[in-house]
Amino acid sequence: MPEKIGTVIIGGGQAGLSLSYYLTQSGHEHVVIEKAAHPADAWRSRRWDSFTLVTPNWTFKLPGAEYAGPDPGGFMPKDEIVRRFDDYALSNRLPVQYSTEVTRVEPLLESGSYRVHAQNGSPGNKTLESKNVVIATGLFQKVKIPAFARDIPQDITQITSDQYRSSQALPPGAVLVVGSGQSGCQIAEELNQAGRRVFLSTSSAGRIPRRYRGSDGVDWLNRIGFFDRTPEALNSPRERFFAAPHLSGKGGGHDINLHQFHRDGIVLLGHVTGYDQGKLGFSPDLTENLVRMDRFAASALRQIDAFILREGLDAPMDEVKVLDDGYRAPAILSLNLVSEGVSAIVWATGYANDYSLVKLPVLDTYMYPNTKRGVTAFPGLYFIGMSWMDKFKSGFLMGVGESAQYLAEVITEEKI
Repeated sequence: MPEKIGTVIIGGGQAGLSLSYYLTQSGHEHVVIEKAAHPADAWRSRRWDSFTLVTPNWTFKLPGAEYAGPDPGGFMPKDEIVRRFDDYALSNRLPVQYSTEVTRVEPLLESGSYRVHAQNGSPGNKTLESKNVVIATGLFQKVKIPAFARDIPQDITQITSDQYRSSQALPPGAVLVVGSGQSGCQIAEELNQAGRRVFLSTSSAGRIPRRYRGSDGVDWLNRIGFFDRTPEALNSPRERFFAAPHLSGKGGGHDINLHQFHRDGIVLLGHVTGYDQGKLGFSPDLTENLVRMDRFAASALRQIDAFILREGLDAPMDEVKVLDDGYRAPAILSLNLVSEGVSAIVWATGYANDYSLVKLPVLDTYMYPNTKRGVTAFPGLYFIGMSWMDKFKSGFLMGVGESAQYLAEVITEEKI
């Protein structure tokens, strides 16, 4: 017989734990099922050794455990992030069942509830029956690697950005990093600083300054409402998947700028297009990517300046250093991996959603959960932890608590 329980939360990351916090506070019966052996495993095992938060410490807003330390403008390292999550689950006595993987969620039409099938090491398979199921499996589900990667010779190491740990863990030689989002840029920078020759295949992610007019760039974006934008503000639903702007929290925080990368010796390329006879091909879109990056930065600064003027804030003007070095980078349309000495490729190409465990038509044409603030059209079935579920920030540490509080109120029928 299946074990019956009020609510099953699938995923013990920041979203699942935040929701569990509110349900625990209200006394609502529930369980969190986490396939890893620890809470928030993405922060523990899918980040490199020197990783720090990109956003300032004040954005660490787990409900009931908001950052209140002496350095709100700093950037906490990986070990501290992991410790905070461990303490959070323990101190709040959250009912998390670790080392258990959910394989299927199916509706029970007769009872209006759901059956959740799971596997663990001991005693093995288990089945739960629940009125409510919340999918909280997070932002990092299915790594996107192009099919042609299989054709690249096996003597060239290929890893994903969440498998990268340090430059020392890679074989000697040059490294190609594919993807210039947050992870790709920070990994490329670290490899370059370690003395590696680095090739970076770029995308169209934007950038913002780490500091501007007396405050952190993220502070300004927060104040002008950048993170509070709703899906209605987007030109297309596809924009939900655009990368966040470049920044780094390493070493106290600094800018990430592809023009500076070119100055520092990183070889900039367009996006990768394929592999044939020992050569990787690249699109001639490097300049286009740099233009988009620079336009994003210019637009952000204009919005910040307008906000400062409108609010009458005392924020002295800054002289913004303008770089354009990347525009003079040579157009490289193919790369011979052997002759260039490339020994490793780091795929920082992002992730695709994978909600195949839910046996219901819950996704839109972009394979994104079709919900209203996490509430689906199927009674008792919910999603949490992705950006743009109600606001851009709903997938981030700074916003997941708001989403969790709302969903807890819906589940406990305090909000109808």
